[in-house]
Amino acid sequence: QVQLVESGGGLVQAGGSLRLSCAASGSLFSIKAMAWYRQAPGKQRELVAAITSAGSTNYADSVKDRFTISRDNAKKTVSLQMNSLKPEDTAVYYCNHSPLDSSVYYRPGYWGQGTQVTVSS
Repeated sequence: QVQLVESGGGLVQAGGSLRLSCAASGSLFSIKAMAWYRQAPGKQRELVAAITSAGSTNYADSVKDRFTISRDNAKKTVSLQMNSLKPEDTAVYYCNHSPLDSSVYYRPGYWGQGTQVTVSS
């Protein structure tokens, strides 16, 4: 059974930075893609960034050049560094573990419980 535990959310002013982390257990972490999704109130959950086991990345246009996804296969962690945050980045952020290993054609699998990110203007 795969378990994903996110941490690092919180409240930050516009222009600030936050770093989200996700720790995985019980999974074939090192050979599968991972991703971060987010869901704002009243909106659909959307893919923010994905990373393959080899480190190939894919980003939503809205976060390119501001967010960076990374992973540590030895520690089974995936992180999302978020810079130049905007109020529209406010959402619950979810870690996801794919059953496949593609970042461009990312297929969601297991979900974490989510962590709230709030950006004030």
